[in-house]
Amino acid sequence: MGKAIQNEDYLFKKIYDNVLHRIERKEWKEDEKLPSVRQLASEMNVHRLTVLKAYQLLKQHDKVYVKDKSGYFVQSTVSKNLEYLNQENPIISAYVKKNHLSEIHQPSFSYHFSQALIDPNLLPNHYFSDYVKEVFDLYPKVLATYSTVQGDLELRETLTQYFINQYKTHLSADDLLITSGSQQAIHLVAQAFIKPRDVVLLERPSYSAAIDIFSAQGAQIVTVDIHPEGYDLEQVEYYIKQYKPRLFYLNPTFHNPTGYTVSIEQRKKLVELAEHYRFLLIEDDAYHDIYFDEAPPPPIYTYDSAGTVIYIRSFCKYISPGLRIATVICPSSLMKSLLTEKSLADNGSPLLNQKIFLHYFSSLRLQQHLEKIRIALQIRKEIMEEELAVTGWRWISPKGGLNLWVQLPDDVPTELLLSKSIEQSISFVPGQVCDPLKQLSSWIRLSYSYANEKQLSEGVKKLVTVAQSLSK
Repeated sequence: MGKAIQNEDYLFKKIYDNVLHRIERKEWKEDEKLPSVRQLASEMNVHRLTVLKAYQLLKQHDKVYVKDKSGYFVQSTVSKNLEYLNQENPIISAYVKKNHLSEIHQPSFSYHFSQALIDPNLLPNHYFSDYVKEVFDLYPKVLATYSTVQGDLELRETLTQYFINQYKTHLSADDLLITSGSQQAIHLVAQAFIKPRDVVLLERPSYSAAIDIFSAQGAQIVTVDIHPEGYDLEQVEYYIKQYKPRLFYLNPTFHNPTGYTVSIEQRKKLVELAEHYRFLLIEDDAYHDIYFDEAPPPPIYTYDSAGTVIYIRSFCKYISPGLRIATVICPSSLMKSLLTEKSLADNGSPLLNQKIFLHYFSSLRLQQHLEKIRIALQIRKEIMEEELAVTGWRWISPKGGLNLWVQLPDDVPTELLLSKSIEQSISFVPGQVCDPLKQLSSWIRLSYSYANEKQLSEGVKKLVTVAQSLSK
């Protein structure tokens, strides 16, 4: 009986995801009638009650609506449940319609707690401006040619030596691909290895852009809860057996948005599972060097001996976001597919950016910069936590990264808090944006990295005041 119920739950979720993805891909337009319950049940080879259950949940989530005696129709863009919010505001509009993190970042705020970026004043801007001239002297033809699709060989060799020195792994420059940031790397992976209806495991919560990328590719997303101590590995293995995923996208080091870090033991076990059940681990590691007290465990890829891990390492957040430099370490058997997608995307990341990054990455200045930035970010995290201490809100203090994952009391409605905060020029990320299931409505992500110390103190006080006014 238990197995039958689990299978029914899987089929119901499969129908729900399938309909939702087809709506998002505009196969069915706004106010267009959906297939009847009987028709879709026949098409998907499932029981009609399974389709009816999926349609009812889609209605509950304002994705479809019912016309009496006519059937189910695609909901119009504006959600009826949130008409009291100011739909002219682009932030609220984005939150209600799409939950796309990029749209939350667009307007300017006095207190920007939605940006998981480092305050530009903490970055080596003057050093870079002086340094660019040296790069042109070293490479006078840098603007007159393209990089190779795989990335500048000199940069790949330097990064290869860095990884060998750090983790004692066996690598060559041919194992590395340079991308224009980690988000492009995730997109290339999805394009190369995911077909519509392939199952992808995603952490819950997860990086918003990754959710959007895999959803847009037509993947069926199965969620794995992440906790302060990591994952329930029995649950993970059950899902692997049940759903046979193509890949598991995970962010195990100073996880975005929670800040949690997965233990060495779990990292090793995940590699064993990937090898045994033959699926890919996509390890996104954007914050590895942003730690406060001690360095995190080695990346998952360092335990991989069977070519089951694709490792994405971003450096741009703490060096220069504008350079958009990330690297992918990929098994040789998979690299050709990624190179094909990279060539179609942009035919290679800008060579100038790679050369500027290369010479800063190789300098002693970088290590001094990292030490200073860790101290500055730890101070800012502590300021935010001190201002939140009066609230009774709940969070786990992260040991690195850029974010606090905060649970609000039940009597503080997140949607209304977002609306009222924007009126005070305060931004944050609603938890639903980070949830593949769009259900974590009592959580918010607050980034302490972008605002300066004064803005942090003032802005969090204002945010708390707004929240307290809503809970009365």
